[in-house]
Amino acid sequence: MLTVEGAHGPIIHAVTKAAAERGARAGARLTDARALDPALVAVPADPASDSALVERLAKWAGRWSPLVEVDGDGLRLDVTGVAHLFGGERGLLRDVRRRFARMGLSARLAIAPTAAGAWALARFSPSPTRKAERDLVEQLASLPVSALGLDLDTVRTLERLGLETIGALVEVPRLALARRFRGAEDVVDALDRALGRKAEPLTAAPADPPPYAALRLEEPATHPEAASQALERLIPVLVRELEHRHLGARRLALTGYRVDGSVATASVATTMPSREPKHLHRLLADKVAMLDPEFGFDAFVLVADWIEDLGAAQESLVEEPSGTRELARLVDRLTVKLGGRAVRRPQAFESHLPERASGWVSAISSSLRAQLAGRGTMQRRLHGGGVGTKPLHHSTSSSGAPPQPAAREEPKRPQRLLDRAEAIDVIYATPEGVPRRFRWRRVVHDIARVEGPERIAPEWWRQPSSARLRDYYRVEDADGRRYWIYREGLIGDGRGGVPAWFIHGLFS
Repeated sequence: MLTVEGAHGPIIHAVTKAAAERGARAGARLTDARALDPALVAVPADPASDSALVERLAKWAGRWSPLVEVDGDGLRLDVTGVAHLFGGERGLLRDVRRRFARMGLSARLAIAPTAAGAWALARFSPSPTRKAERDLVEQLASLPVSALGLDLDTVRTLERLGLETIGALVEVPRLALARRFRGAEDVVDALDRALGRKAEPLTAAPADPPPYAALRLEEPATHPEAASQALERLIPVLVRELEHRHLGARRLALTGYRVDGSVATASVATTMPSREPKHLHRLLADKVAMLDPEFGFDAFVLVADWIEDLGAAQESLVEEPSGTRELARLVDRLTVKLGGRAVRRPQAFESHLPERASGWVSAISSSLRAQLAGRGTMQRRLHGGGVGTKPLHHSTSSSGAPPQPAAREEPKRPQRLLDRAEAIDVIYATPEGVPRRFRWRRVVHDIARVEGPERIAPEWWRQPSSARLRDYYRVEDADGRRYWIYREGLIGDGRGGVPAWFIHGLFS
């Protein structure tokens, strides 16, 4: 059990289940507890560290809800409209319990229509995990009145009157209860909050403010270089703040406040988290120089509103640096000069269909470190990508289920796809046999070799029910040219007429 210092000696702060079974209880004096069992072990509590841990857990609990409130040694979350993301309320409870268990923490959990109801069920219900599925009054009826969060004196008064449970308290007329406890109207108020008769909005735990540096001018600056000069003074201050918090900036914004109440802002984003003063200044310098002071700036604020963890690091000790940071700086400068839409990188997407399995995204959209981690794999499959072609993702054949990582060897795919699959005329021996000859762009190709088929089923979660499966073949014509063609549909599949043939890619 844990103890804190009291006016007349140590007071029990918290007890384990074993200590509670031996007569120890929170709020009692340690000497009284040891009179019942001298073998009880007491350890001094550290409330400050406990509070800091709960604050950290409140930020971590944002994975389940955007609204998390610290409530003493517990957390209250508003999960309205988010439980379905975890498979419903029961799935949410399982996920919370499992993740706390991974950290070595036990938790008592409850979901109820009201915050006070969930608090009461979590702390006083016999079950460590509780979901209010029936009437809330029925769920709370068997709990002691202390589950309403009342002060100790009020609880003792209610117990002396025979009102030991919430159910007994509900049966007392509301007016009589208010008259009896004139100096303790919190009884009626607590009951109303638990049963949903009175609203009890949650207050989210305050988040750490983003790193920033501010500069106030004694006189308004009207010259065009005012913003640039302010940037030179603010960058070192912001970098020191980033170093102190072991963070790196992914996006910076310099805001100039004019004397007429208007503002002007210049912002840039980086490919990798950075706190290198020269690099950050170089990115912002050109945009900041374009800020118009108009009637004059009287204050500036430089904010890193997108940050990531960044500890002290050394690229290399004896070998040549990997070049990752130089590449990131180049991407940053090109993005500032040309715009985010002009500097892009290939991105793989989870899809069975080859034309949906890859695309292009802004180079700033995610960390370059993560991009380069899989560069060896991506270069082999996403090589090139010019006009009329599209890089091919390494998705495997599908059986109609959402794509999952495959352990088997991946099928051979062309490195380049046509922008759109083009229809071809195919001559084959049987309706579902191997193709023998096809005509594409007015040229007839005799097929010398065939490999396949590789079957790809429709994505039923995205495509209409009338979509047809595909059978892909790798073919080589008599001149040695290799193509990737597919048959869409089967005879008698009930989703259309005669199957159609298409060419989708070219092998180098």
